[in-house]
Order: sequence, then C-alpha cells, then structure tokens
Amino acid sequence: MNREVEVVVTGVGAVTCHGAGADTLWRAMTAAGTRLPDRPADPLARMDLPLISLVPDPDLAADRATRFASLATAEALADAGLDAAALAAARTAVVLGSCMGEPGANERGRGDDSAWTPPFRLAGALAAELGLFGAVHDVGNACAAGAYALGIAADLVRAGMADVVIAGGSDAYSRVALGCFNRLGAVDPERCRPFESDRNGTVFAEGAGILVVESAAHARARGVPATGDGRGVLRLSAVAWSCDADHPTAPRADGAQIARAMREAVGSAADDIGCVVPHGTGTRLNDVLESRALHRVLGGRAAHVPLYSLKALLGHAGGASAALAAVAAALILRHGTVPPNVPLKEQDPECAVALPQGEPVPVPAQARRVLVNAYGFGGNNASVVLAGGADAVGLGAGKGRPGAGKGKGECRYDGCVRGRTRRHRFGCGHAVG
Repeated sequence: MNREVEVVVTGVGAVTCHGAGADTLWRAMTAAGTRLPDRPADPLARMDLPLISLVPDPDLAADRATRFASLATAEALADAGLDAAALAAARTAVVLGSCMGEPGANERGRGDDSAWTPPFRLAGALAAELGLFGAVHDVGNACAAGAYALGIAADLVRAGMADVVIAGGSDAYSRVALGCFNRLGAVDPERCRPFESDRNGTVFAEGAGILVVESAAHARARGVPATGDGRGVLRLSAVAWSCDADHPTAPRADGAQIARAMREAVGSAADDIGCVVPHGTGTRLNDVLESRALHRVLGGRAAHVPLYSLKALLGHAGGASAALAAVAAALILRHGTVPPNVPLKEQDPECAVALPQGEPVPVPAQARRVLVNAYGFGGNNASVVLAGGADAVGLGAGKGRPGAGKGKGECRYDGCVRGRTRRHRFGCGHAVG
C-alpha cells in the first residue's frame, strides 16, 4: 500500500427522493424544504409506521436498488468524462455499499424460499452492465457501508490494483428492514428530524450515491483539468474506520470509537475542516453522541463549524447514506457554500453544533475540507474527508514543470502548494527532490 499515491474524486452522481441527478440534489439542498415521507403501496407492509422517502418511481416490484445504482453511475461517469472505451482501457473496479442489497425479488408476495436469490449483487450487476472485469465488491456493513466502500476504493487505488473505482452505495424499499425498525420502535412518526429536541427515531429513504475515484496520476494522464475549472475535481483526503465491538444496534455510550474514526480521518489539521455532513439519524442517542464526539475532535471550533444535516432533507438512505453524504460534501466544495438546513423547530441543547438556518454559509478558503461521518449497526464507524481548492493539488501540480529552484526534501513541481516536508507525507504523489 503506497500512502503517497493521491486519490481524487472526478465525478459524482445521485438518485434521491427528490429525483435523479446531483444537480437535482443540490437544488433540493439549497431550497431547504421539508419533505414528508411516503407510504409505500405494499399491502403486506402491515406495521404501525410504514414510512419511507421513496424515489419517484411507482414500480416497487422492480430491482430498484440496482436501477438506482445504474442511474447514479451513468451520471458520475459522464461527470468524470469517462466513456466505455476509457473504462475498458483502465483497470476499473466497482465497490458498492448497501444495507439490504437488492431485496425486491426476495420480498415479493410472502416469500418463496425456492426462489431466493443472493441480495448483495449490486456491484456485480453494475460491473456486468458496464462490461468490467476488475475487482468487484459488495459491502454490507449496515449504514456505514457507503463510507467503507469509499475506503476500499481508495485502498484499491493506493495498492495499485485499480486505476478507477466506481464507488458508493444504493438502497431501496425493503419491507423487512422497515418492519424491523418498527419493531425496534425506532421510526419517527413525523419525518427524519436530526438534532431536534423532540426527535423520536429515524425515517428510511431510498437512493444511491456514486463517486468516481481514481489516482491523480491516471486522471492527469487522461487530461482531466485541474481543480478550480468549475467542475471541481476533489481529493479523497482520508477514510478512517473503527468498531465499537459493544452492542448489536446501539452505539457505545462513551462515543470513543466514533471520535477515534473522526480523529484519524481529520488528522492534525482540525482547523482545516470547514463543514461536517454528520451521520445524524434522528435517534435520541446517536445525535447526542456524535455532537459530543465532534467537540472532542474539533475542540472549541465544534460549536461554530457548520453542519449540513442531509438526512433531514432526504431521510436515512441506509447503506447509501454515507455515499450520498459524500456526494453532498462534493457539491458543497464545488459550490463553495454550505446550504441552509431544513428548518429546525427547536434544537436539542445537548447537541451543541452549528446548523445554519435560512441562509447559506460560505466555506472558508482556508478550510476547504469537509468531514463526512457514517455509523451502523454492529458498531461500524467510518469518517471520510474530502478536500477541495488548494487542498486538491494533484492534478494542477502534475501539469507543472520540475522546479529547479526547489531544495532537497521539497516537491520538484512548481505547482505543488504542499510545499516543504522532510518526507513529503502530504500525498501529492510527485517525486521528492
């Protein structure tokens, strides 16, 4: 594993309850409207609160998660400027996270054991659709799966096993999942309301988020323009994982492993975090623990760094939630602003975090990194950091010329703003002088 190989995100795609497209998602984010959940047209959904934010598509019998992943991938590849020939020429892998995989066929009617098919086949189906023969992984570790998929993607690139990775997550309506959360008493009767003082659970959502992850060297070789061109190539700065190893469903009460994953992702430059897209599910315990962990990691800035609560807008998209959060983070960095949150009636005083209301907040030029958090059943925790602006240096720097005036121990490329470091550990990927 070569940690000095820089990993970049060159394209994003999204499918949500607001419709298809990352631009559609951004418009919904900036509008900051309240969307009430749907009740699926499923006569067998016999539960007290059959609530879920559905993607606008009436066919519940189809392989919805597969279709969502396909739509989001097509958009992300177009955004990245990759066509079928380019994918075939590269070593292209697929890594998708999901809570339930493709549940549709197995949940039709009352179920038929003889017709059961493996649900975790999303990555394989997408690879087959695109004619790819590289590494293919489905990740199923609950609601952190999308973030773990991004971590695996980065590892594949740094290990030299892939040039390009289609990474993210997808989840669709599952009667089983919705019924289980009803039995747990974990569904809010109104909507998903993270950080509200009277929140009472989460509300599921359908959707898919896809990111095209590749090495900066590969992106540079195929002529991807530098950051700042308006399209916004970003750096996948860090992905860190941890596990509570404590309880099958509840997070560990001290939040130690949540803070550990955040701290490892953020590193020593906590002041560079300009926004956080939290896990923030709306459950009583999760939101408080995450808020406290942010204070442990960001220190005094935690009360002022703007949070964008994506689940308040979309609901909880399960294994796709972290991937959609990463797409939202990418859009925030591309546009340079944190949109206003869905309005809060009353913020929980135990959640002492900043949730901008009414007006967008600019991302400071000196803090162009966004932290994304994701947590799941089984104590699975993951934190992802995306960087933009001057922090995403790999492509622009690679177009520079060797700097004859630079000294020993410095990057030899004039365009590299990472500057001096004895062992050049900042990961720009260039040769050390």
